Amino acid sequence: MAADENAPKSKKKLLIIVGAVVALLLIAGGAFFFIGSGSPEPKQAQQAQRAATIEPVSYVNIAQPFVFNVSGENRGRMVQVKVQLMVRGSKNENSARFHSPLIESTLLATFASATVEQLRTTSGRTELRDKATEDIKAAMTQVVGEPVIERVLFTDFVMQ
Repeated sequence: MAADENAPKSKKKLLIIVGAVVALLLIAGGAFFFIGSGSPEPKQAQQAQRAATIEPVSYVNIAQPFVFNVSGENRGRMVQVKVQLMVRGSKNENSARFHSPLIESTLLATFASATVEQLRTTSGRTELRDKATEDIKAAMTQVVGEPVIERVLFTDFVMQ
């Protein structure tokens, strides 16, 4: 009798083991389908995107400092700012150098909107730098079709 009672238990164990093996095979097959069967194009696009973000940073120096007047409540001030542009890749570096007149004009227009009160604070200068970055990106996107620069950097800032 003991042999008859163990037979159903061993069949249950066998069914559970077989079911677990089948489930694992299905999971492994599904994972292979989703991961391994993708077309090579998305992988190439991902590699190209990684390569684009890995491109080395270079800096384009704007040779002449920007000298401009800003208005204040009591009196105006004179400001001198030296600027460099952070770009990625030689293509963007060459494009920024080629379009430097457009970039300088955009920077002058951006700096003309500044006030003494804004430039007295660190956060105000940061806002001006960020606005200059966005203005140049917009101008370059209109002309070239891409933003070209990554950031505007103030390398010297004097207000008298």
